[in-house]
Amino acid sequence: MNIIEVRNLKTKFENKIVHDNISLTIKEGEIYGLLGPSGCGKTTLLREMVMLQEFSEGSIEVLGYDIYNINHVNAQKIRSKWGVLFQAGALFSSLSIKENIALPLIEYTDLSSSMIDEIVNFKINLVGLKSSDAHLFPSQISGGMKKKAALARALAMDPKLLFLDEPTSGLDPISARDFDRLILKLRSVLGLTIVMVSHDLQSIYDTLDRVAIIDNQKIAYEGTISEIGSVNSNFIQTFFKNKEHII
Repeated sequence: MNIIEVRNLKTKFENKIVHDNISLTIKEGEIYGLLGPSGCGKTTLLREMVMLQEFSEGSIEVLGYDIYNINHVNAQKIRSKWGVLFQAGALFSSLSIKENIALPLIEYTDLSSSMIDEIVNFKINLVGLKSSDAHLFPSQISGGMKKKAALARALAMDPKLLFLDEPTSGLDPISARDFDRLILKLRSVLGLTIVMVSHDLQSIYDTLDRVAIIDNQKIAYEGTISEIGSVNSNFIQTFFKNKEHII
């Protein structure tokens, strides 16, 4: 079953074309990567999928809904079925970790405060943080902890879909590999479909089932990493030339 279908998508900012008639499909239960050189429109495409960015032509269907023609009620309905981890975490600096994670539950549900506390504590433990971390503020925690706290917030509403924008960016190698293992665990435990933008070659090999590579405004390749070597693309040949160093 396809969770996301992008068809003949065109994205244009004034006179600059970012995407020129691109199409791709993301299947239920897979970890799917959006790859490509800087400025190719990976994060733009992710933002279009979660309705934070408008596109010019074509269609994006998410969870069975055409998001170009979607009404407000259905838009709110499907937003509750996905979570987003932004590159820098986007935690509210004036709120504690606990308050950051609780925010979507307070805003979009009628759950009691005791039930929200229970859910928040479960999500904190699920992503590998300690219960004692709950009352810390973003300025008091490490980069890796911020990523995990933001991930816990993205999971607060029990989404079916998880969008990750450069999840290992800014992390040291040990923390990055720990985060990769966490992503695989969450996919297995929660049955998530995950869409991820990444430049981290180790993470790409360790976590992704399939990828779409955007280059020169087009999809240069869509498929598994194992079959990527035969593709005639300067970016692919350059980016993946160090694959022998992957452990």
